[in-house]
Amino acid sequence: MFLLKFVEHTGEIFIFFLKTLSATIKRPPKLRHVLKYMEDIGVNAALLIILTSFFTGGVLVVETYPTFHKFNAEFLMGALVSLSLARELSPVLVALLVTARSGSAIAANIGTMRITEQIDALEVMAVNPYSYLVSPRFLAAIIMVPALTVLSYISGVIGGYFTSVYIYGINDYMYWEKLKDFTELKDIFGGLYKAAVFGGVLTIITSYFGYITKGGAEGVGRSTTTAVVVASVLILILDYFLTALIY
Repeated sequence: MFLLKFVEHTGEIFIFFLKTLSATIKRPPKLRHVLKYMEDIGVNAALLIILTSFFTGGVLVVETYPTFHKFNAEFLMGALVSLSLARELSPVLVALLVTARSGSAIAANIGTMRITEQIDALEVMAVNPYSYLVSPRFLAAIIMVPALTVLSYISGVIGGYFTSVYIYGINDYMYWEKLKDFTELKDIFGGLYKAAVFGGVLTIITSYFGYITKGGAEGVGRSTTTAVVVASVLILILDYFLTALIY
């Protein structure tokens, strides 16, 4: 039974993605709609991303300093923080936070529209729900999740710097020099590619589960929970394959 539902949902999500892609290409959403969701997904989440990433960079140093100290390799702390954030932590952390914050809102919003028959009303008025509801969110997420990833990387590196220099007394010149020596453009762009994929995936998944909502107010809550869980798990699974593919 579980396997059957899994296959069924996988197929429906793929079709949902194709319909969204088709609607986006045939009739691109209005710029003001995209900007509205860019503000919601990106600008309004900036402070949250800065705060969590700053302490994530600091925690990286706190966790790894004792081991590095044993081998007199403290001068490599900048490289460790930079590579960890650029390749892995920033894109994944941002995607999970956006899923929890904006993804849940997307699922709840579309789910509410479904049970109140607003989506049916759009179809009656010959308005494509994919073009009107999903497409602008899809484009906004693909743009803003990588942008938030850059913000996360910068904030995390600064957090690692403060912890390294002002708590553990590591030479600040060596921190930045080793960061520059070991970090390549491939590492930065690889993380941004992953972030763009995560942004598209989390939007499609949360929109899909909102779109198929049924069962009244209780159904909206159930759909929202399912959407966030599925999107979060899928992001972590995709991260493995994208990392293997890119690096």
